[in-house]
Amino acid sequence: MKIEIAAYNPEWANQFRFIKGELNIILGKLAPRIEHIGSTSVPNLAAKPVIDIAVGINSSNDLDETIEPMIRNHYLYFEVYNAAMPLRRLFVGLKDKKEYTRFKSIYTKNDIIPHEEINSHRLVHVHVWKFGTPEWIRHIAFRDYLIAHPEIKSQYEALKKQLSLKDWKDTMEYNAGKNSFIKEQEAKAILWYAGK
Repeated sequence: MKIEIAAYNPEWANQFRFIKGELNIILGKLAPRIEHIGSTSVPNLAAKPVIDIAVGINSSNDLDETIEPMIRNHYLYFEVYNAAMPLRRLFVGLKDKKEYTRFKSIYTKNDIIPHEEINSHRLVHVHVWKFGTPEWIRHIAFRDYLIAHPEIKSQYEALKKQLSLKDWKDTMEYNAGKNSFIKEQEAKAILWYAGK
């Protein structure tokens, strides 16, 4: 599959604000902190046109409290990734919630995920972590570091555009192609962020 990398779109910030309002209602009892992360959160950075959102809750014990309300509000739950990241819950929101019935509401390790079909309908990835954990900080630090360091942002954009020319099994394989660059820059970003 090809990975679409789109020119920066200011509408991404508006989409984030709308979804943040929705998530505040859905998960309100957990007092979530909600941040726009990933490439769509960085002004003037080309990106896959999918919004990434970090939701921070107060306790890891409450991670599973997010599942039922998110599914009830037509988010797909990717339980399959809990084994690799047990302290995160991942949900996918679709551009048109009416399309929700085309897919399973929960994807487990025994399911074949229709990545290409879902990719054509997805609007947002919602990542839920305990607020302030290393995973939370890593994403916020990387976002802020790219905003503050335009030369690194340009290098990252060039890498993503180059990788978008290849065929990939799925987005996980594409993400692995960016991994060494991201890990190197994230290490710098975390130190930079801690010193702010």
